Amino acid sequence: MPYIACDDGVSLHYRFDGPETAPVLVMSNSLGTDLGMWEPQMPALTGAFRVLRYDTRGHGLSGLSPAPYGVDRLGRDVLALMDELKIGQAAFCGLSMGGMTGMWLGVHAPSRFSHLVLCNTAARIGTPEVWNTRIATVRQGGMGAIVQGVIQRWFTEGFVPAEPQAVEKISAMLLATALEGYCGACEAVRDMDQRQDIAAIRNPVLVIAGTHDLATPAADGHLVADAIPGARYVELPAAHLSNIECRDAFTAALTGFLGA
Repeated sequence: MPYIACDDGVSLHYRFDGPETAPVLVMSNSLGTDLGMWEPQMPALTGAFRVLRYDTRGHGLSGLSPAPYGVDRLGRDVLALMDELKIGQAAFCGLSMGGMTGMWLGVHAPSRFSHLVLCNTAARIGTPEVWNTRIATVRQGGMGAIVQGVIQRWFTEGFVPAEPQAVEKISAMLLATALEGYCGACEAVRDMDQRQDIAAIRNPVLVIAGTHDLATPAADGHLVADAIPGARYVELPAAHLSNIECRDAFTAALTGFLGA
């Protein structure tokens, strides 16, 4: 399996799909999932892009990270991955935590990215108390203690019985996430506040939000789009994982924005 080593020794697992000569699209997963969350988009994307997916540190097959770290560490991981693979510039798509990473990249490494797609995300999420409670719950009861509540926030009530296999795949990703990896990422999200910084982004940006998203409400997506000059905004009738719940509309918005 392909890995790169970051400057702090953490290994990042990644995967390439699509023609080697196609432009690169980097895709960044949400908190508690892995690169498999993007499977619904892959058939449409791999005809036009060389898709680079990776497991955020502490997730999937990537290594655990020394704590604490912040969203800047997650952004530097993407740059390290691109540097190791000799990718000068790419498009970027991230959901939730992945979208937060994308904001940091747009502020701190804009020349490396042709487009940024920020999905079901926010420049600041929740309060420290909310995240500290989540971390304490996981440390006491393991990942199984939060799965049901997370699924209720991530999908609408009607989607869960209608698409049980899709929901089960995400549940399995949550359960497979290393406890320390999840808690470390929760701390990074807890401490993130990019509300002032993102006004500096000048890349072409698409913000995708979900009407029924309880984790990062559509209002948060509006705030991100309004703060970034020229950003486009698309709202889908989905909860948090809009790329799964509204897979076709999500993919159409993504490929349309990227010109595929």
